[in-house]
Amino acid sequence: MLRPVLKIAAVLFCALAAFAADPAYKYFRSGNPNDVTSKPEAGYALMGGGSDIDDAFTWLCKKANGGDLLVIRATGDDDYNPYIAKLCKLNSVATLVIPNSEAAHDARIAEIIRNSEALFISGGDQSNYIKYWQNSPVQDAINDLIRRGVPVGGTSAGLAVMGQFIFSAMNDSAISKETLADPYNARVTIARDFVQIPHLENVIADSHFVKRDRLGRFLGFMARIVTDGMVKDIRGVPIDEKVAALMEPDGKVTIVGKGVAAYFMRPAQAPEQCKPGQPLTYKKIEVYKAPPGASFDLVKWQGSGGSSYGLNAVNGVVTSTQPSGSLY
Repeated sequence: MLRPVLKIAAVLFCALAAFAADPAYKYFRSGNPNDVTSKPEAGYALMGGGSDIDDAFTWLCKKANGGDLLVIRATGDDDYNPYIAKLCKLNSVATLVIPNSEAAHDARIAEIIRNSEALFISGGDQSNYIKYWQNSPVQDAINDLIRRGVPVGGTSAGLAVMGQFIFSAMNDSAISKETLADPYNARVTIARDFVQIPHLENVIADSHFVKRDRLGRFLGFMARIVTDGMVKDIRGVPIDEKVAALMEPDGKVTIVGKGVAAYFMRPAQAPEQCKPGQPLTYKKIEVYKAPPGASFDLVKWQGSGGSSYGLNAVNGVVTSTQPSGSLY
């Protein structure tokens, strides 16, 4: 018979062994347990968060051409699996939860990602994606999919990481009023180059745009990117809740959903005042508002079915050239 101390040691050893045997990630799969190889078509579904948009997911699924669709996230569970499986005819739908750096460096993770014919990056907290996934095999595998022409979508935090420049939310979510008053406040943190999607170079995206009144902070993000010398010509693609911008490989975008709009922003000049502790002055921001049913060409930077107007931020106060004066 084992002595009490030895019994305790044996129990602890078994528990630690079981923990070590468990992967740091979670993988949920529905449909065929075996992968198939199909010929996917490239495309990018930029979703603004809020309620999921059936049309955006069916578009993404169609481009997967009957293959395997994978959802990746840092937290949560497999709630996307039944939703997508009900909408789409696919070989499988799976969710991969990658909650830390250890998981992101697991060789099996990159293999699962590379075997998918469509990828969807869930919402959540984009700081987790930057902290845990950037500079890891996860990032490499996602960019391999993009180079191979596999369709990719993202919503909310997933949308945030699809542009070349990213509001990384390392110090919680930035607030419009605070950012207009001081674009260098601690909440404004910018990352870059997580993925390499054609036509989203020099672009920063944002989600929940109208619903959460994020215009002020978004102007601050663009101003910081230019002022800090990251790029001279920054462009913005903020998208409201319940709206998706479906981008083809040639840069042509169709807007779907039931929210307000997707917005395409291009400053005509550099910020006049973007300094720590001082309110933002950033004039001549050209805006194209594209509601559901409208379209936009990212190469020509012009749209159809929407409307154009201008924005000016002067000493932290934003005004619009729209007849109604609306900022959105």
